[in-house]
Amino acid sequence: MNRIEQLKEFLKESPQDPFLHYALTMEYMKGDDNVKILESFENMLSRFPDYVGTYYHFGKFLEKLDDHSRAEQIYKDGILIANKVRNHHAKSELMGALSLLLGMDEDDDC
Repeated sequence: MNRIEQLKEFLKESPQDPFLHYALTMEYMKGDDNVKILESFENMLSRFPDYVGTYYHFGKFLEKLDDHSRAEQIYKDGILIANKVRNHHAKSELMGALSLLLGMDEDDDC
């Protein structure tokens, strides 16, 4: 049984576990099925909007697809969520990713 199949089995037992959905999405990222990856990220945002780790990786995925405007919005949404849940590390990473995307220096304001 491969890792994706294992995670799907775990999800049958714990369908509301955001980490399992996140882990499955990260496994999809190792492949090249962009539709499946996009669906998985969208599922994460709709079902677990406070799961901060999703935003950074979703933004990077969107950058890879050259969807920079959507990546920018995902980073901004993630920054708001990171503030809400008081995850300063994630906020810092998201702000860094947003700054890089926008071509800003680290000292510039978003």
